[in-house]
Amino acid sequence: MYKILTLNNISVAGLDRLPRDTYEVASEITHPDAILLRSHKMHGMEIPETVKAIGRAGAGVNNIPVAEMTGLGIPVFNAPGANANAVKELVLAGALLAARNLGPAWRFTTGLSGDDGVISKQVESGKKNFVGFELPGRTMGVIGLGAIGVKVANACRALGMNVIGYDPTITVQSAWKLASEVEQALSVDDLLSKSDFVTFHVPLTDATANMINAERLRLMKPGSVLLNFARNGIVDDEATVAALDSGQLYAYVCDFPSNLLKDHPRVITLPHLGASTKEAEDNCAIMVAEEVRDYLENGNITNSVNFPSINLPRNGGFRIAVVNSNVPNMVGQISTDLANEGLNILDMLNKSRDDIAVTLLDVDKQPNAELLQTLASIDGVLSVRSLSGEE
Repeated sequence: MYKILTLNNISVAGLDRLPRDTYEVASEITHPDAILLRSHKMHGMEIPETVKAIGRAGAGVNNIPVAEMTGLGIPVFNAPGANANAVKELVLAGALLAARNLGPAWRFTTGLSGDDGVISKQVESGKKNFVGFELPGRTMGVIGLGAIGVKVANACRALGMNVIGYDPTITVQSAWKLASEVEQALSVDDLLSKSDFVTFHVPLTDATANMINAERLRLMKPGSVLLNFARNGIVDDEATVAALDSGQLYAYVCDFPSNLLKDHPRVITLPHLGASTKEAEDNCAIMVAEEVRDYLENGNITNSVNFPSINLPRNGGFRIAVVNSNVPNMVGQISTDLANEGLNILDMLNKSRDDIAVTLLDVDKQPNAELLQTLASIDGVLSVRSLSGEE
């Protein structure tokens, strides 16, 4: 029986992918085999020694101490792209909110008073203050062309916008999905200078922190719009407010309210709604539950932020999964120990990523506890598991 600890409410659609005859799932559980979470902050949390995997039902993993988990030999899984449509729709909504001045206009109407005749007159005299502009023909700059960025770029093209994108690490899969009309920017600065709207779809890292600062804001077209539904910290809020006050920026729409931003007349802040749809929550939970299950039962790894991708189909035999430091002769030592115990390797796959390597082996005999202990004692081995029975 596998034990799964949940640190947040996880969609039932995802938890249903963990059969109750082999999985116990609870928010309070001792000796868990895996942890599932959404936004719970794990930094400083004591990790039980039994934990073999962590699954984040979402894309970002800033709330998880990934480097620490890597050192413990624990893969961290996420759900990239599962919330892509939800974020795409919110970006489009943000662009429309800014272009048509819908936030200020709504605030104006909530302040109206008097009978309906008086209100009608106030509307007719006040609406001139909220004249906006249309999206076709405007240029949307998309920084980050992963699952979300590609959907945003393609949707903006469908609305008649010009689109320019920048992503020096774009994958082949993303490139295939991107509309051919999307123009390639040479750099972030190149994109900023050509765009009427700019949207970000990148993680918060040392390289992206304060990506939009005072210097770069000066490169943008006067009257342009910033859209940030990625991560707080990518945009320098103080510099952005200064650009709004000077008229360099027309509007800023983001998912990260603060005292500096929430009452500014040219800012629309939303309460971190990027992935807040039932569909997105279901999709994220389903994806990460299936990833964690496949790892626990088969040792396969898909969508880990710190471990290599590896998939060895079950073709018979008994499976051993080894996680170790990525150093020379690990496979040789493992093979020698198996041979010394009289086990023959039927199939094997070894993959590495940075400082971590994973080896999956299918052998012809059930490995005993003594062999597993011998493998675990190899210098550099972080974990050894004998996975369920003969397939």
